[in-house]
Amino acid sequence: GGVNAGGATLEGEQQKFLAGVAKDLQGNRGASVVMAGDHQSAAVHALAHAINAALGNVGKTVVYTDTVDANPVNQTESLRELVSDMHGGKVDLLLILSGNPAYDAPVDIGFADALEKTNVGMRVHVGLHNTETAALCHWHINEAHYLEAWGDTRAYDGSVCIVQPLIQPLYAGRSALEVVAFLGGQANANGYELVRGYWQKQHTAGDFDSFWRKSVHDGFVAGTAFAPKNVAMKGGNVPATNVEPGDIEINFRRDPSIYDGRFANNGWLQELPKPLTKLTWDNAALIGPAMADRLKLKTEDMVELDVRGRKVQSPIWIQAGHPDKSITVFLGYGRTRSGRAGSEVGFDMYRARTTTGLWFTNGVQIRKLGDTYKLASTQGYQTMETPTGERPLVQAATLEKYRDEPKFAKEGEPPTALTLYQPYDYKKEAYAWGMAIDMNRCTGCNNCIVACQAENNIAVVGKEQVVKGRHMHWLRVDVYYEGDRANPSAHFQPVPCMQCENAPCEVVCPVGATVHSTEGLNDMVYNRCIGTRYCSNNCPYKVRRFNFLLFQDWETPQYKMMRNPDVSIRSRGVMEKCTYCIQRINEHRIDAERADTLVKDGTLQTACQQSCPA
Repeated sequence: GGVNAGGATLEGEQQKFLAGVAKDLQGNRGASVVMAGDHQSAAVHALAHAINAALGNVGKTVVYTDTVDANPVNQTESLRELVSDMHGGKVDLLLILSGNPAYDAPVDIGFADALEKTNVGMRVHVGLHNTETAALCHWHINEAHYLEAWGDTRAYDGSVCIVQPLIQPLYAGRSALEVVAFLGGQANANGYELVRGYWQKQHTAGDFDSFWRKSVHDGFVAGTAFAPKNVAMKGGNVPATNVEPGDIEINFRRDPSIYDGRFANNGWLQELPKPLTKLTWDNAALIGPAMADRLKLKTEDMVELDVRGRKVQSPIWIQAGHPDKSITVFLGYGRTRSGRAGSEVGFDMYRARTTTGLWFTNGVQIRKLGDTYKLASTQGYQTMETPTGERPLVQAATLEKYRDEPKFAKEGEPPTALTLYQPYDYKKEAYAWGMAIDMNRCTGCNNCIVACQAENNIAVVGKEQVVKGRHMHWLRVDVYYEGDRANPSAHFQPVPCMQCENAPCEVVCPVGATVHSTEGLNDMVYNRCIGTRYCSNNCPYKVRRFNFLLFQDWETPQYKMMRNPDVSIRSRGVMEKCTYCIQRINEHRIDAERADTLVKDGTLQTACQQSCPA
């Protein structure tokens, strides 16, 4: 209806944007959807539901069902009541299943203080790690990982899904299901018997064994999805926002790699560059260029953030495109008990997060402290730019320009007729491997990077080595900005080894460690490499990685289970790069030869390709 929510004054561009969105939505009634992020307030969610109802989307693109939890509770108030009971001496036994509230509960609730200083009779923590909460408990019970345990759960549509383990527990862990059963008097019950026994009681008609085998095979229990409900919007005013336009706002977000801190001890995720900032092993306070200029702040400057009396320190990261008068901080860091990889890494932003501002709040004060903090970012030192800028890296155009000028991206390309290389005749071979990446679809999520790391046994090197530019990832996702830094266009560009047809790396290797295969790949023969790094100097894409140190742990037995047995473990002193997952190529080649056929295009996927959600 064109009503300004909260009485905000819309500027010209904002009004133009709003009019365009409204026109698109009105033109797609019943075929559109408006979604609010899970960090938004109840008022914003109510508005999103109201807009969907007004557009006739309910029952079409939006379906309402019963909630997964039949009796949902206000978790914040429930936790506050528990703390009150702890202070009142009413808690004889406190069992904490998998959670870490001493670290991540809103700071104004005071859970850690109550757990440490009150007279709770028995405190028991069940979890994968000996966390900050476990340290304040009498007992810590080693929990089985979900991939080691039987269980069941519900999907968003209500479908019951059977969770089955991949392996037996490595460290004799017990699932939360088994711990609760033990407290209920079933001392020797295991997860399989508990899950199967429950569903045997529910299934009263027909052959249970057939039902059970099908449910475990399919992964879900047929017919358990919630039926859609007919709902109508109630009248009433939506509460207004409490954010004052002139205030500085702070946004709390789960970290894109280690989430809320539960994955802090995962070295793969700690070293995974964040989208946009490309930070590793740390979090920072993100601000926009205009705000940085006003406050005379630079990237890596240390500041103190005063969030309504709660003070935390953080380094600054100036992020192109970040909204003005706004700060974004990421949760999950500053852990004190998170194992070898995750402890004492980054800054704890939970200490500034209260129940009145779980995801965002205003009234923030920022004070420059005068010192700096080194951040490890992979962005900047591996750029492909040239001093004169004659080499366009990302070429973008609108659909209209492409229709008028289909070859817009070929402007300025050098002639291909003049070459010292003799073209290879691939007609003599069965295969010539190549990959096309649709950059219109890339969202910069970095899923491909960690998939490649898992597939190809790529080592974690740590923050100190990343700062020196020695991280080992075989591909990266560059982000380039175009236009005003305050409101730029951003382009993501995945960059693996291009497997160049006329590869400059091959002609400079003095020992023939990098060679051109008969199927169009730039092969690396690790046993030949003597570490001259001439190939890296000659690579125009800067996608080769040199193993400076012996980053691999050869001794810890569990790591042998983590590694892909089809890929060699490289020692120090050799060059590494993307191989198009040659082990997968060979596997499919062998299978095709056994079937007396050829590998069909599209049946073989590399690890990065297989994991790409877009």
